[in-house]
Amino acid sequence: MSSQTPSSGPVPAPSGGERHKPRVAVVFGGRSSEHAISVVTAGAVLRAIDREKYDVLPIGITADGRWALTADEPERMGIAGRELPSVERLAESGEGSVVLPVDPGNREVVYSEPGSVPKALGDVDVVFPMLHGPYGEDGTLQGLLELSGVPYVGAGVLASAVGMDKEYMKRVFVSFGLPVGPYEVIRPREWQQEPSAARRRIVEFAAEHGWPLFVKPARAGSSIGITKVEDPADLDEAIEEARRHDPKVIVEALLRGREIECGVLEYEDGPRASLPAEIPPVSSHSFYDFEAKYIDSAAGIVPAPLTEEQTRRVQELAVAAFEAASCEGLVRADFFLLDSGEFVINEINTMPGFTPISMYPRMWQESGVSYPELVDRLLQAALRRSTGLR
Repeated sequence: MSSQTPSSGPVPAPSGGERHKPRVAVVFGGRSSEHAISVVTAGAVLRAIDREKYDVLPIGITADGRWALTADEPERMGIAGRELPSVERLAESGEGSVVLPVDPGNREVVYSEPGSVPKALGDVDVVFPMLHGPYGEDGTLQGLLELSGVPYVGAGVLASAVGMDKEYMKRVFVSFGLPVGPYEVIRPREWQQEPSAARRRIVEFAAEHGWPLFVKPARAGSSIGITKVEDPADLDEAIEEARRHDPKVIVEALLRGREIECGVLEYEDGPRASLPAEIPPVSSHSFYDFEAKYIDSAAGIVPAPLTEEQTRRVQELAVAAFEAASCEGLVRADFFLLDSGEFVINEINTMPGFTPISMYPRMWQESGVSYPELVDRLLQAALRRSTGLR
């Protein structure tokens, strides 16, 4: 490939006073097991960004961590049948890389290939990080952007880390008086050195709270690596499956009730909650797993059939969770409405999916905020904020 910027990819933005529109770097893909969903999400966001208002620079991160220049072609970023997209297929080059600045006084992005003179792609005013899971949604990318002095959409370093780690998320919620369900954690060293003790502890947990249990990676999303365990004989296999995605494992008791979700969006005067949604049981799946979410397109009910009092309560809890974790920009808060009538918070997602069937944009659509307006509000909120302590 020549040393010139690829003709089908983004071109350098005008410099100095010639450029008037904010330049958005949409960063997607990444090293986590949610790579494909990140690509799908970014495709939907690229379609929605108002090109009259913003310049756009798509940057994909491959599964092995290379930052690649990609063409602005969202039509290639969807799920085709049961085939998932990847940055590797979208990258303009198999070797070229994109480098963000690390100097807060310089926001110029550079593209380089081996044996070629690096090419400036222009300044970036704001980053829209569409990464899900570790190495992107967990505070690592946010830390890099803080060092670079580049504003970005969504939660900061602490909130991103708390939102990714299900154990510490629950600890924060409990400290703020928010209701959470019973859980246990299996730490890496414990499973490596004392698996029998860990196994015995989980069986005792089940004796108190009942089977089945849900065994999950502590720091993953999109329902990846989760197993519903009905019998102690299946526990080891479920733990090993979770550990394929994260060495730390969380085990949760089954909460019998309805699954309710609520979106939170940052406005100029603070966070507001959307109308909630309900995730109905999926007859073809034992729970709302990855395939139910993204392949078989399980349909949520928006707005959820709740009473006015229930709707108000779950909205209050969603905003309280947003504030407890010091979130910014957006959050999707997931709850169980128990048979007793009590809401229990399951988790928050600081960068929820934006795929065409994702619940977060659907909830805001029903709340009167269109998809393009939602994207614009998130970008404007990021542009209003400074980096650093705030």
